[in-house]
Amino acid sequence: MIHQSEISSILDGYDREKITIATIGSHTALQILKGARDEGFKNMVICKKGSADVYRQFGLADELVIVENYKQVLETAFQERLIERNAILIPHGSFVEYLSPARIENELVVPMFGNRKVLDWESDRNKEREWLLRAGLRLPREFKDPADIDRLVMVKFPGAKGGRGYILASNPEEFEQKHKALELIDKEMYTLQEYVIGTRFYPHYFYSPLTDKVELLSMDIRYESNIDGIARLSHILQDSLPEPSFVVTGNLPVVIRESLLPRVLEMGQKVIETSRELFSPGLTGPFCIETVCTEDLEFIAFEISARIVAGTNLFINGSPYSQLLYDVPMSTGRRIAREVKEAIKGDLLDEVVY
Repeated sequence: MIHQSEISSILDGYDREKITIATIGSHTALQILKGARDEGFKNMVICKKGSADVYRQFGLADELVIVENYKQVLETAFQERLIERNAILIPHGSFVEYLSPARIENELVVPMFGNRKVLDWESDRNKEREWLLRAGLRLPREFKDPADIDRLVMVKFPGAKGGRGYILASNPEEFEQKHKALELIDKEMYTLQEYVIGTRFYPHYFYSPLTDKVELLSMDIRYESNIDGIARLSHILQDSLPEPSFVVTGNLPVVIRESLLPRVLEMGQKVIETSRELFSPGLTGPFCIETVCTEDLEFIAFEISARIVAGTNLFINGSPYSQLLYDVPMSTGRRIAREVKEAIKGDLLDEVVY
């Protein structure tokens, strides 16, 4: 992994008055670009040809760079171009998926918001599980051997693929049938996780090492196709129903019962405290704990996204929670830019960028 001292050396050469907030044109880029502008930064969006018109349409980009393939971002000449612009890259789900955690850790020398050490813990399901369990969160049961399946399980795959390809199985025979259809050979390719019934809540947090505070900025529920569409047809469902698909197609805003907020805040705090023990200095910036709340009002955490998540796009003008914390519309994208601005003021960029 690229050592933080190398990133710090590059940051030392940056003109602090000409910082550019940059990201890849997908996922939460519009929100990140607007947040940068709201906090007084120049911004840049890196797009493939087919997506550039979106960013032209909304007029939020100060600089729009077209690439044939997002892997170009890792080329030496392209990285040098970003460094010349005093760029700080903001990672999001598509950013991590397109470039890959390993290549970001080992090849990306452009300063990036957050702690890149988290990528290894987020992308490895075994490490992710260890992290959440050590934080005291309750997790779904996992099955090491398909022969042990005795309840409905979700077959999950690594990486930020927006839920694509997940399948369900309720017994070893059903798993074997779908296993063969998908040609799943390597056990490292999937995780067998108990499917928990309940209400989905995706709280969006932000941890600032500058203030040592965990903030709850917003919360959403994902709309997934075709599983949410199937739910509308319960009166005609038969054994021949189509295989549920969990591809995320949109997001819905949600406000949780106020009596449940203490547990939501506690989960965020515990995740941060445990991250410091596992990969010092720990997780910084935005993150989301993906949960299900059962009928007993217990939270089951099934995943963590250690970066800005797409559900925050609902709250470009702030949420009911961020409005309690800030006197201006505070999206997660803007909160990232404000953290960078405050770090520059205090000469503490090394605390929030790696």
